[in-house]
Amino acid sequence: MRVVIGGTHAGKRDAVRAWGGTPCWLEAASLLEGPPPAGDLVIDGWAAWIASQLAGEADNDRLRARLAQSLDALRDAERRTGATTTLILEEMGRGLVPLSRRQRRLRDLNGWLAQDAAARAAAVYYVWHGLVRRLG
Repeated sequence: MRVVIGGTHAGKRDAVRAWGGTPCWLEAASLLEGPPPAGDLVIDGWAAWIASQLAGEADNDRLRARLAQSLDALRDAERRTGATTTLILEEMGRGLVPLSRRQRRLRDLNGWLAQDAAARAAAVYYVWHGLVRRLG
């Protein structure tokens, strides 16, 4: 599993496309509909998926556990098939802390997702102004 993280419009998708191949691009919300297709995957839209779940789940720990289960399932499928899964995550931890409780929860959960994904990943990349740096 690879994690690519960076701010909005930092060049994350372009960096992944530059690696070549023909992976299947998915939105994270589609993981709720069933298992992902076989083969190499690029999964984006994690912040939108988290935002859509906030109203239905008041407990951050339960929501984080659900995200961790998704990450574990992706990692396990990758190990079984030999395919590569790339997660594109949005960095939103820089800047001012939002006043809205909902926006703070989104920011917190997105940060925990990034930590949990990085802990499971074989490689983590940070993209800033189109420049890609491997972190781990």
